[in-house]
Amino acid sequence: MSPPLLGDGIPAWPTQRAQAIARLEKRYREIERFSQDAASLEKISKEIHKLLRATWRCYDVNIANCDQASIGDAVRQSAICNDLTIVGPALLNDINVGPLVINGSLFDTGKPVLVVPEGAEATLSPRRVLVGWDSRVEASRSVREALDLLSGAEEVRVALVDPVATWTGSGAEPGADVAAYLTRHGARVSVDRRASAGKPVAMVLAQHAVDTSADIIVMGAYGSRRLRERLFGGVTRWIVGKPPLPLFLAR
Repeated sequence: MSPPLLGDGIPAWPTQRAQAIARLEKRYREIERFSQDAASLEKISKEIHKLLRATWRCYDVNIANCDQASIGDAVRQSAICNDLTIVGPALLNDINVGPLVINGSLFDTGKPVLVVPEGAEATLSPRRVLVGWDSRVEASRSVREALDLLSGAEEVRVALVDPVATWTGSGAEPGADVAAYLTRHGARVSVDRRASAGKPVAMVLAQHAVDTSADIIVMGAYGSRRLRERLFGGVTRWIVGKPPLPLFLAR
């Protein structure tokens, strides 16, 4: 039975001793967990400060210790005034927090996200890059957001899976348009057209990244607001069981 309500719908304090003790113990555990999280965040913050000071760059380190429902808003507030959000292995393995971070950074701000799985190197100066291309707006934005990264690479391979030559879609020569665009910006580009042979597109791209010794994959992120968690699951499935390659996503 729910406790009686006071004014404004606030539950009254339980009158029975056992209920009161249980509520106090629960509150104590919450406070203790909050204190432990705060101490852990402070330790991590100091480590990050130490690393960033060594780069001689201007930087800020922000700590947001909030409940799960507020994570997306906290991430959005930070991501919207930054160029890139990096999602590391710990978040990839957290099915509760990970999707909220993806929501707040990638979908709510329009800013790109760099997904870095366990064992991968988070670099913005890769030698070889694979671009997943399908002539959609999201793919175009991913290329534009990664332009500095692409123009500085030794090799950029634009990969299309089962492309169809159409005047209104991929053009008469699929991939030629984006290759020309990247070339104008100084990138060294080649176009690879791959047949899926019935395999998922993600699997084909991942295997092609291995075959070409790519250091990173650049691609568009798709999905409406209602499909965000499915996107996170798709990104995770992309990485699980695959070589540890960073994934640069934009929407």
